[in-house]
Amino acid sequence: MTSTPSAPAAPTAPETQTSRTSVLHGIRELKWETRQVPSPGPREVRVRVRRIGVCGSDVHYYTHGRIGPFVVEAPLVLGHEVMGVVEALGQGVTSVQVGDRVALEPGYPCRRCAYCKRGEYNLCPHMTFMATPPVNGALGEYLIWPDDFAFKLPDSISDDAGALLEPLAVGLWAARKGDVGPGDSVAVFGAGPIGCTTIQAAKAAGATTIIAVDLEDFRLELARRVGATHTINARRGDPLAEIRELTRGDLPPSHAGVDVAFETAGSLPTTRMTLAAPRPGGRAVLVGLPPDPEVSLDIVSAASREVTLRGVFRYANCYPAAIALVASGAIDLDALVTHRYAFDQTPEAFEFADHEKKASMKVMINVS
Repeated sequence: MTSTPSAPAAPTAPETQTSRTSVLHGIRELKWETRQVPSPGPREVRVRVRRIGVCGSDVHYYTHGRIGPFVVEAPLVLGHEVMGVVEALGQGVTSVQVGDRVALEPGYPCRRCAYCKRGEYNLCPHMTFMATPPVNGALGEYLIWPDDFAFKLPDSISDDAGALLEPLAVGLWAARKGDVGPGDSVAVFGAGPIGCTTIQAAKAAGATTIIAVDLEDFRLELARRVGATHTINARRGDPLAEIRELTRGDLPPSHAGVDVAFETAGSLPTTRMTLAAPRPGGRAVLVGLPPDPEVSLDIVSAASREVTLRGVFRYANCYPAAIALVASGAIDLDALVTHRYAFDQTPEAFEFADHEKKASMKVMINVS
């Protein structure tokens, strides 16, 4: 009788690993700490972080200590746009191996509630999301994460692009919420990182007229590079009038407009324009949100034109599609990286991201 060979044991690693970590202790107060990172538990991986993208939400916590109801009340590790290399596996992990480069989807749900079971896990009331108080983010050398939210990267995707799959997931989710299809016209208000990933997602979905609106020529030039067919600087003209002229054809101005308008800047003026830009029967998708929830909007006009209004909160089931699109060359995330900082320069990276919005798109921190 022959014996059945046993499955190979999971690679072992030291019980704990020390991680040099950047920790927010107060407004504009980042301190270095050495923290212990344990061995991964069942269905977990330990990742050696390589790249962290500095997101606008990270900068807002850094400069204001809160975003809406989420308040930094204890030391917090920032960073949620992250990729790295798998260093150790917990029991039962089969989807990745030690040495794999992975992108980490920064939020994981309970997997048991009604929202999770419907596939709407981004709305899970028990979501754990990096760098959202009180959950720590990824700005350290190592971290532990569930294996089902660690996605192996093909060699064709750079480390920088691996980290930027997170903002791309937002753009893909926005395009899905907007039901963008072949031949559609879209307007994207705000040409920052989320605006530019939304532009690319809309293009990948088949949109043929893609109008980017922003206040900075630098960002509009990059938006055109990644897929915008038209750009409008709102400092020098009336975006709504120009959008209607671009889309009216033989229609009266009252019936011109885009099929889908996206708000990605998080301001009241762009929110108002996003509701006004769609054609009758079109869609408006709010990706960013104004800082003040008590806002005055022309809902009557949008309703009388039968504009469908949709909100976006993070994303769900977008990472596999994001990886496939970047690997195929359909989407270029490397183009968004304008500045890089070493891990030791993390405070400088945050200061630069805060003060140089007119000259930068995506600031990347090279952890290792």
